[in-house]
Amino acid sequence: MVAVLFVCTGNICRSPTAEGLFRHKVRAARLGDAITIDSAGTTAFHVGEPPDARAAEAAARRGYSLDGQSARQVRPDDFRRFDLLIAMDRGHHKRLRAMAPDAAALARVVMMSDFASRPGGPADVPDPYYGGGDGFQRVLDMLEDATEGLLSHLRERLEARA
Repeated sequence: MVAVLFVCTGNICRSPTAEGLFRHKVRAARLGDAITIDSAGTTAFHVGEPPDARAAEAAARRGYSLDGQSARQVRPDDFRRFDLLIAMDRGHHKRLRAMAPDAAALARVVMMSDFASRPGGPADVPDPYYGGGDGFQRVLDMLEDATEGLLSHLRERLEARA
């Protein structure tokens, strides 16, 4: 079993979109029994709230569901429970690294862009919260690409363990 946690600021836009999109891809790849997926925020601003309606609508237009998700904040035990804590931007990455309790946990903190297929692309998945609807489409474009790379990475990891 491999466990991944997607992390953004409030856990209502980018990280739940990544969770829903990746959950869809993992099911399609028939790896649902091998990969655990969750998302969280670095802040408690939106704890208990569902994903932003604009994020959910944009995801639904592409066939991804964000249903059943509820915002939560990153907890100390997440560094023990998850094999990868995937930051949506450099600010989240810095915050997660500061929270990591030890070197092993620190090594599990990575950037979403680490899995993108286009080298030299943007390091950050931009926050669409204060922008227009096209921001949510851009986030989906970036996450569709990066989650393909993540899925390939995890397949290799699972095969190496077998």
